Amino acid sequence: MPHQVDMADAVTIGLSNGERDLDGIIALQRANLEVTVGAESAARDGFVTVVHSREVLAAMHAICPSVLAKVGDEVVAYALVMPFECRPFVPILEPMFALLETLDLTPSAEVPSRPIARVPSYVMGQVCVAPAHRGTGLFDALYAAHREHFAGRWELCVTDVATRNTRSLRAHERVGFQRLATYTDATDTWVMVGLWLRIVR
Repeated sequence: MPHQVDMADAVTIGLSNGERDLDGIIALQRANLEVTVGAESAARDGFVTVVHSREVLAAMHAICPSVLAKVGDEVVAYALVMPFECRPFVPILEPMFALLETLDLTPSAEVPSRPIARVPSYVMGQVCVAPAHRGTGLFDALYAAHREHFAGRWELCVTDVATRNTRSLRAHERVGFQRLATYTDATDTWVMVGLWLRIVR
C-alpha cells in the first residue's frame, strides 16, 4: 500500500503499478542522465548513467515492481528493483553481476561470511530523485520502503555508484550501505555497495 510521508507537496511512496508509472520513470530518468544535465551539474548534484528502454522496464516490473515516489500522478523519485533474473535485460551491468558472483559477504564481523549464491539478494538498478525534491529526506524514504517491502524476501540489496558521483555515494553510505568492492568497466569506475535489509546469523 502506498503511504504518505511527511514531506512537502503530498508525496506518496509505494510500488510501481501500471503503464503510467513506467512512463514517469522514463521521463525522470531522461531528465537526469549525465549527458542531459551537463558535467557541472552532474558533479555537483549527481546523475544517472544507465538508460532503460520501456520494454526492459516492463520486463523488470513483471518480475518485481519497483519503489517510486509520486506527487499526484507524477513520478518524482524511484529506486528500481532488479532481481537476478533481470541480469540479461541490461548487458551494460554484466561486469557488476560477474564481480558480485565472486564475493563472500557478511553484514558484520560477528556473522560468518557467505558466498553471494547463499545470500538471498537483489540489485537496486538505479535511484533518482527529481531536483525539486532533493534534500527533503525522499532518498532515505525510498530505501526505507525497500526494507519495508522486500526484507521478507531478500536479505541484501546491492547497487553500484560511479566513484565520481560523490553526492550519490555519500547518500548511500548515509542510509547504511557498506562498500563491498570497486571495479572499472568500459564506462567508469564503480563502488559496489550493499544494504542489509535483515541480519541472518
